[in-house]
Amino acid sequence: MAVFEGWQGKPLDQVLLAARELVEDNEFPTVNRWREQGGKVLGHFQVYFPEELAHAAGMLPVKLRGANMERKQADSHFGSYLCSIIRSSLELTLNGTLELDMFVTHPICDVARNLAGVWGRNFSYPAQILYLPQNANSAYSAQYLRDEYRRVLTTIEGIAGKKVSDQDLRNSIAVFNENRRLMHQVYAIKRETPWLLSVDEAYVLVSVGGMLPREEHNALLNYALPLIQARAAKKQDKIRVVFEGGFCEQPPLDLLRVIGQSCYVVDDDLLIGLRWIQSDVPADGDPLLNLADAYLNNSSYSPVQHDLRKPKEKMLLERIRNSHAQAAIITAAKMCEPGLEEQVAYSKKFDELNIPYFISEFEEKMTAFDHMQIQLETFVENILFE
Repeated sequence: MAVFEGWQGKPLDQVLLAARELVEDNEFPTVNRWREQGGKVLGHFQVYFPEELAHAAGMLPVKLRGANMERKQADSHFGSYLCSIIRSSLELTLNGTLELDMFVTHPICDVARNLAGVWGRNFSYPAQILYLPQNANSAYSAQYLRDEYRRVLTTIEGIAGKKVSDQDLRNSIAVFNENRRLMHQVYAIKRETPWLLSVDEAYVLVSVGGMLPREEHNALLNYALPLIQARAAKKQDKIRVVFEGGFCEQPPLDLLRVIGQSCYVVDDDLLIGLRWIQSDVPADGDPLLNLADAYLNNSSYSPVQHDLRKPKEKMLLERIRNSHAQAAIITAAKMCEPGLEEQVAYSKKFDELNIPYFISEFEEKMTAFDHMQIQLETFVENILFE
């Protein structure tokens, strides 16, 4: 039985509305329906997790990306100087809204590397750290990561009560390869005909993948993409921008909507972990090694992956040029050390190359956007009429 229904056969506007309501629903109804059917859930923190591992074992991988909610319990477990996504993600589990059978985090920052310890003190199910390679340029990094995936998969097998075969992994890789191809089509529309799909609409279409069985997400995207391409929308006089800074904590949807009123966001790093691998993972050979190699050598970039082959300023410039953007919006979540550090490097490079950029901060609980909207409109007008 499907866990996300009500969009099948509907017009595009209703499909997008259903996706938006699901993304903004802090009760996680699709996850609850999965559990009601006897399924088990693996929650993983940002940025990237090889969801094929959980899928191959019959578990539902759920991306923890916080929520705009009142925090009654989690704040007592963390200092006030930490980012919001850490606290709201824990709140969802402490208050029983999101029930998990396993939790995985990553050492992407000082806070995230301690999440497994916090989870382990508060919940009886396994809480693990997936140690992605700190030296992605080592000749041994792929084999090391393959062994890390095997270690985590062993725990997953114990929870799922299923031994995962290589063929199970290959079947899951095929499902996720299709999913990545479909999400890349969404982004191709944003780059080539951005008036057909606003930044907030594209976001909800991608975001729901983090809380659905991936087969259902594939069906949704396969249905929505032809409707988007057939939209009778006209090009408007907006500038083309790249949005950078949504790799971990996510900006409020209304903030994205405000940006979309003034700009065409033709590329971004929102939920980049879902789109991390850039092309199909090979089906032949060792599936764990193939996944590890794809993470290292066929992937995007973020401030929390240290790879000398992918200097962040160079990669962002490529994103701007490949999408024919006229400017960049450089954002960071409040209290996000990796994101705020990159703002400095990006702005210095843009100053050298005379590329217009707009700097801002956000927090998932933001509700007022008037001040930012005025500043952004002024920024856009300076570019349009200079």
